Amino acid sequence: MRAVVGRRSVATWLFMCAGFVLAMVVVGGLTRLTRSGLSIVDWKPITGVLPPLSHDAWLAEFARYQQSPEGRLVNTGMDLAGFQRIFFVEWAHRLLGRITGVVVLLPFVWFVASGALRGARALRVVGIFVLGGLQGAAGWFMVASGLVDRPHVSHLRLALHLDLALLIFALLLWVALDEVFGLRTGSLAPRPRGALSRPFAFTTLVLAALTLTWGAFMAGLHAGHLAPTFPSMNGEVIPSGMALSSPLDLVNQPLVVHFAHRTLAYCTAAGALLTAWVTLTSAAPARARRAAMLLVLALVAQVGLGAWVVLAHVHIVAATLHQANGVMVLGACVALLHGLRR
Repeated sequence: MRAVVGRRSVATWLFMCAGFVLAMVVVGGLTRLTRSGLSIVDWKPITGVLPPLSHDAWLAEFARYQQSPEGRLVNTGMDLAGFQRIFFVEWAHRLLGRITGVVVLLPFVWFVASGALRGARALRVVGIFVLGGLQGAAGWFMVASGLVDRPHVSHLRLALHLDLALLIFALLLWVALDEVFGLRTGSLAPRPRGALSRPFAFTTLVLAALTLTWGAFMAGLHAGHLAPTFPSMNGEVIPSGMALSSPLDLVNQPLVVHFAHRTLAYCTAAGALLTAWVTLTSAAPARARRAAMLLVLALVAQVGLGAWVVLAHVHIVAATLHQANGVMVLGACVALLHGLRR
């Protein structure tokens, strides 16, 4: 009984950690949409917890921003009040990252000390925590790309930052489901059913991850503004003016990136429908069936939100919901694959 209670507590904690990562992704999207990501020009993991606390400190922080490429080339007429607005958005994003680290670390120490988490189960959480540290470093690596010559972060580094967050989210969800799955027997029993659905579920998971990655490329290149129509792209299935002279155009040319993102989204939707059909018509476990239905619902919502984003010229509310629901699509894929595991 004590082991069951311990697993339940660990599972609740891990789900909560995944929720914090989801919040990080959403707030990170807001920093991009409000063009706040380059407002803090230093990386201070410890001392940066507090914002400037005096007028002189604010003036010094503002002066550093004014010397950055964005301050010199874009926001030349910004006053201190305007700077404070974008500063607090980025500061909140970084603060949430620090809080997430604490939410992971402190309960982990307690669970290990109490014996509720040990062995391979504890090592997996340590690995996720290390990835969280790398995620923080990747965030600064991304920001630094916009502090040298150009007042724009690298879209490739932006995608790396997002992908690491998605990986951490998926791993937390998987490990949390392991804990829940072990509640009844106290051990992780195999799931022999649903073998036919596994390759479809895995393919859909990969397609969802690629779609989210190209979504990051879209955001970094501001490609969402290039075709504000749906389902066509400026009245065409394949937009004119889209030249693919090199494989690198798939990640560097805005119109090609936009087309690739839409194409991947349609492939993901088709994969989700096929996966759901195979899962629901086979002897898959009940929880896999529920995850399949959740995946279809999330994909339908995601396509609708994507259409809203382009038709509304990347409106901040539409884009935020689109990114948040994209993480939920990935989560449904993880839950489905977990339910079908060997």
